[in-house]
Amino acid sequence: QVELVESGGGLVQPGGSLKLSCAASGSISSFYAMRWYRQAPGNERELVATITRRGSTNYADSVKGRFSISRDNAKNTLYLQMNSLKPEDTAVYYCNAAPSLMQNYWGQGTQVTVSS
Repeated sequence: QVELVESGGGLVQPGGSLKLSCAASGSISSFYAMRWYRQAPGNERELVATITRRGSTNYADSVKGRFSISRDNAKNTLYLQMNSLKPEDTAVYYCNAAPSLMQNYWGQGTQVTVSS
């Protein structure tokens, strides 16, 4: 069992930045992949960014060039640096850990609101 705790959400003005963190209860160094998802009211949960065990990254087209995913294996923590935020980025952001192809764990989510 892996517990994930997100933090760093909040209210930010358009054009601003936030950095989300996801602390895992154990070592993440061997995890197949870790991901950030988001879900806005009335919408389905969507994949925002992925980072693999080897450090390869992938992003949704809507956040490319603005968001950056990273992981610190020594701290068992996943990050999402979000820059140039837009109102349409408003959502609950969820951390996902996949220790293997057959396993998935979720955090409780952190609210990000982009508004003036």
